Amino acid sequence: MKYNEIGKTGMYVSNLSFGASSLGGVFHEADEARSMEAVFAAVENGINFIDVSPYYGHYKAETVLGKALKEIPRNKYYLSTKVGRYGENGVNIWNYSGKCATESVYKSMERLNVDYIDLINVHDIEFADLHQVIHETLPALVELRNKGIVKHVGITDLQLENLKWVVEHSASGTVESILNFCHYSLNDEKLNDYLDYFESKNIGIINASPLSMGLLSQRGVPEWHPAPEALVKACQKAVQHCMSKNYPIEKLAIQYSTGNPRIATTLFSSANPDNVLKNIAYAEEPADRNLVREVQEIIGKQMRVSWANS
Repeated sequence: MKYNEIGKTGMYVSNLSFGASSLGGVFHEADEARSMEAVFAAVENGINFIDVSPYYGHYKAETVLGKALKEIPRNKYYLSTKVGRYGENGVNIWNYSGKCATESVYKSMERLNVDYIDLINVHDIEFADLHQVIHETLPALVELRNKGIVKHVGITDLQLENLKWVVEHSASGTVESILNFCHYSLNDEKLNDYLDYFESKNIGIINASPLSMGLLSQRGVPEWHPAPEALVKACQKAVQHCMSKNYPIEKLAIQYSTGNPRIATTLFSSANPDNVLKNIAYAEEPADRNLVREVQEIIGKQMRVSWANS
């Protein structure tokens, strides 16, 4: 396992890290005991960064993770959670007020059985008024940072443009890390275009979803996946190509996404301890660079054909 610093936070984290969304049954129903075993497997085998949110499973992921963390020494992991997105009785809720953010941190600590949070994030800022994030949400979190309740402050979003905009318009040192997903994977390298900017601001970069929410998997995408049909088909061709080489695309995807030292860590999620161990083993081997090139060429060619025919 390799370890990289998140920006200038002093947190040196494993280049592959554990996302706890699966513990909330986000993708499919998860067994609580097996979910806890997945957390133990991750920490016992070198993963030291865990990310969660009250939104995942509408507080279930934090609750299950908290039960596991009660049995793990606090110095064995860095813990990240979020504010802004929630849920109640099956209904999604968004609230980016400073008051709600502050209350949310304390409630998360109760569910997680900890007395401080290493990294607190404003969750999916695309759903927020970005001005409110800058002038209300982030200042509330900075106040908690000043009190030592949280150690570091970050923001998350799918849209890299939003992340950059908030950083540009916030006071220097407010945002210490960004978390972005699906933009540093075999089929999408958009994050590369923003590395220089975030590094120039001493902001750490966290990547998530190396399998592009199922695009780069033998299982395939869930029904709700937002990818256009052309991209789904292109990735399916890449999956088949890897199968013909007896090299699972999941393995290649994990290796590719964890192989860039400019990205502090890449999050994956699983409630299955066997999958956790498998992904850790994948990350400890270098990627087959020839196969990376072949897969990217297959996806690119298929997308160009689709664009030409549209």
